[in-house]
Amino acid sequence: MLADRRVVLGVSGGIACYKTCTLARRLTELGAKVDVVMTAAATEFVRPLTFETLTRRPVLTSLWESGRALSHIELAKTPDVIVVAPATAHLIARAAAGLADDSLTTLLLAAEAPLVIAPGMNDEMYAHPATRQNLSMLRERGWTVVGPDTGPLAEGPSERPGRMSEPETILAHVERVIVSRGSRLRGRHVLVTAGATREPLDAVRVLTNPSSGKMGFHVAARAFARGAAVTLITGPVTLPAPPGVALTRVTTTDEMLRAVGQHLPNADVLIMAAAPADYRPASPADGKPPKGSEARHIGVEPTEDVLTSTVAQRRPDSVTVGFALEVGAAGAAEQRACGKLDEKQLDLIVLNRADELGSGFEVDTNRVTLITSDHIERLELLTKAEVADRILDAVEQRL
Repeated sequence: MLADRRVVLGVSGGIACYKTCTLARRLTELGAKVDVVMTAAATEFVRPLTFETLTRRPVLTSLWESGRALSHIELAKTPDVIVVAPATAHLIARAAAGLADDSLTTLLLAAEAPLVIAPGMNDEMYAHPATRQNLSMLRERGWTVVGPDTGPLAEGPSERPGRMSEPETILAHVERVIVSRGSRLRGRHVLVTAGATREPLDAVRVLTNPSSGKMGFHVAARAFARGAAVTLITGPVTLPAPPGVALTRVTTTDEMLRAVGQHLPNADVLIMAAAPADYRPASPADGKPPKGSEARHIGVEPTEDVLTSTVAQRRPDSVTVGFALEVGAAGAAEQRACGKLDEKQLDLIVLNRADELGSGFEVDTNRVTLITSDHIERLELLTKAEVADRILDAVEQRL
């Protein structure tokens, strides 16, 4: 989504400049054309040559560079987004006051593109009323402020915000600013479920399945990029939370059902990518029964179907997407998926084949079929991020 996009990356003088190098590299890897503009103080932390090497483009450091007298004005008018990371307290104050005494602040004052800033500074400086007021002014002007986070600072541990957000978090917000333009998901609430649930056999053993949660996490991340407010309800997984997404962790199918019910009345879209356990032990044992030499027989009962249980709570104008994990002959699998589409009153069902190479559980790719009441689209093998975008394309058509 960032291929051939133009990004101006402003760098002011803070120790977090070293993380901005990673941001420049990631933007470039994703195909963006990145022009870096540095303050004089920033060049004391990282040499311009570093950014020139990472972006393979010249770096602007001064208003007085020979042959580049109007570069800051040209850069202000051409990009898809302007990002400042780190944005120090000094830079934020100058931007709020409308000062234009170097290449970066002059560019910000002349900017026509959306602006994203990632504050990074000492926690006392961030807590100061002047800094908070300056940031409030920039937000009122439409700037997107990312962070800061809580964590270790250059001077030592801190339990208060001040630390610049991580490059991947800033990248997610930059992509959101670009991708969300014109998206029907912008400003909508998207509710996504992901991962397996676990049903306890006893205090330490569980009944579950191998779902990694990757598909649902990609759907949540791509929905955020399109401008949605995203709530992600997930069973136990080892994946990091997608930036910008409100995360709720559950363990059992019943907990997932209750969490979905809590958020569903406000949801414009429900995408049920989770793989809840279909059965739970009828009588979980207390403690941890010792392993014996004889077979142990465990009675099970079906769990409640989360999607079917949500029918009465769904808003009439919402879009609901389910997943059908199937094995066996393709025709029979599609027929079963179509049956679930009607039974669960879905707008779209994603047929996911667990017995195809590169599909199903614990892999980074998927080959799915998108099924609606009047159309079947069989997709080629794609990454799960690409599958997520194709699902969201279909959702946007139905909003």
